Amino acid sequence: MVSLMRFSHSILVICLITFTVSCTGSRIIKFPNKVDTKDKPIVLQHKQVELVTDIGVYVSNDFPSARLNNVSVKNDSTLVLRIQPENEPINNSAYFAFKTWASNERDVYFQFSYPKGYKHRYIPKYKTADRGWVQVDSAVFSIKDTIATLKFRVLKDTTVIAAQEVATSQDVKDWYTSISKKNGLVTNLKVIGKTHLGKDIPMLDIYTEAATNKDIIVLLTRQHPPEVTGYFAFQSFLETILQSGELTDRFLEKYRVLAFPLMNPDGVDLGHWRHNAGGVDLNRDWSKYRQPEILAVTHQIEQTIKEEGVKVLLGLDFHSTWHDVFYTNVERENTNLPSFVEDWFAQLEANIPNYKVNEKSATSTRPVSKGWFLKRFNAVGITYEIGDETPRDFITLKGKVSAYEMMKLLTNSN
Repeated sequence: MVSLMRFSHSILVICLITFTVSCTGSRIIKFPNKVDTKDKPIVLQHKQVELVTDIGVYVSNDFPSARLNNVSVKNDSTLVLRIQPENEPINNSAYFAFKTWASNERDVYFQFSYPKGYKHRYIPKYKTADRGWVQVDSAVFSIKDTIATLKFRVLKDTTVIAAQEVATSQDVKDWYTSISKKNGLVTNLKVIGKTHLGKDIPMLDIYTEAATNKDIIVLLTRQHPPEVTGYFAFQSFLETILQSGELTDRFLEKYRVLAFPLMNPDGVDLGHWRHNAGGVDLNRDWSKYRQPEILAVTHQIEQTIKEEGVKVLLGLDFHSTWHDVFYTNVERENTNLPSFVEDWFAQLEANIPNYKVNEKSATSTRPVSKGWFLKRFNAVGITYEIGDETPRDFITLKGKVSAYEMMKLLTNSN
């Protein structure tokens, strides 16, 4: 027992002294602005189906990805929905999702209430059993003096009302399992780790024939749970890479894609605004890898590079924000793809009708993924942001064109 304790103490000392490499094998990267990514307490919602007898309406948060903390009656036609984040401090991503139905159809006013310092962000969407997601009309939704109110016809059948289209971990799994089976000759589905709550951290390993001697392209999304528009772009991007054809064949003969379709399954299913089950923003943990999701992903990339002796060329991290924007690193000339950003953006503008790239370039001072790709691998790191309300057909088009033009550039195709 004494020998084991001494051995463990020695390992701890080595890990503390050799701070440039973590004890898990991922190299620690220093950023000027440090962020504490140790676990922090979260407040779970009380899951329930509530009958609001004064109005005769049922309201429920008893499903994956729901976010509704409390319901109160304001008057005989208005319900106040209290929406709170999983913990604080947190950015203003005031996500909500609930189900509602009534014994008899009736109009109800849903008024959204948030803690001090936060305000309504998303235009509500709704979905019924026989109809896909629809964004509510401006005639029934308004924000006045920071108070957001939705007038809604509650039906006998259940309606889901949410900030964004609900895409649970099971929904995402159904999608990536389907495309993996469909493209089984080039796609290998792996579980690379587990989250705080024991959920799978999936990866799609994509290449043709042998995996050896192929430089790496990394794709990832859903670090932040509500950011489904970025996920939609990721879906379109990846599906385009997997389309059979001469360009795809040439691309996958030369490169290997590591795609991570769900970085934060715990946060997604818990209905979190921003954080994982550890109460942490995953896109601030790309330095010391304290959270299991980031640790698993960075370890997998590091292990692949070490085993194959290849390079990471490009890392694309798909997110959502108020409007479409690409966040890039200032440093490019000495990266593995020094002209990629300018060439790729030029091709997007040339091939998407009436489109102008919105680029914001800066030095990554906090431990985010795009800075990690640059500092760790000298790779091009880009945060691919899609607007909350960007038209969904345009998201699909942009994802398709951006994947196609990336493959053309990297295979030197005309």
